[in-house]
Amino acid sequence: MTLRPLLRTALVLLAAMWLAACGNAPRTPDWQMNAHGSLERATRAYLSGEDRVAELEWERARAEVARTGEPELAARLALARCAAEAASLAFSGCPDFAALRADASAADAAYADYLAGRLDPARAALLPEAQRAPARDVGAIAAVVDPLSRLVAAAAALQAGRATPETLVAAVDAASSQGWRRPLLAWLLLRQQRAHAIGDAALEQALQRRIDLVQSSTPQR
Repeated sequence: MTLRPLLRTALVLLAAMWLAACGNAPRTPDWQMNAHGSLERATRAYLSGEDRVAELEWERARAEVARTGEPELAARLALARCAAEAASLAFSGCPDFAALRADASAADAAYADYLAGRLDPARAALLPEAQRAPARDVGAIAAVVDPLSRLVAAAAALQAGRATPETLVAAVDAASSQGWRRPLLAWLLLRQQRAHAIGDAALEQALQRRIDLVQSSTPQR
């Protein structure tokens, strides 16, 4: 039997939901497969700036998980959306998770606090493996291999007031490598604002050229 991690390593908190059936194991329930597919499609669409598709797939995933009557799973699903939003610098406070926090696991609660920039370093061991080193050392963010995990780590550092110029560069590189329009624009604009603040006109103009190029792309409808 193999684990099928959801959204690769960025959202490993959800991996327990997605066990692929094999051998004599029970058949994977339809709701798991349906929710898994919808969540992956929702995340890809959101990061690409395809709002309508993303919202439809989020709702489908939520409906499938609701069929189980398990608030902990619903809380975990809400975290998945919050992570994608945080990666794009859309910090909402994760209200859907907050409403379910009482039923969330200690690991899920730690991850929510991490996304909000208020995690006690002593709880870093509760985080997904890819986030543990960045939670302790902002310099570890650039070494995170998975692009979405790197964006999440950079966003958490920004929320905690720990982000450095190198953090922003690492986030831009991660989004650019995947062609993720939404987070790329968000991080480029943030870098441009900081370049303007320190009077680096050459960098500000170079970033504007990149921004213009990304904005010339049209998200799929």
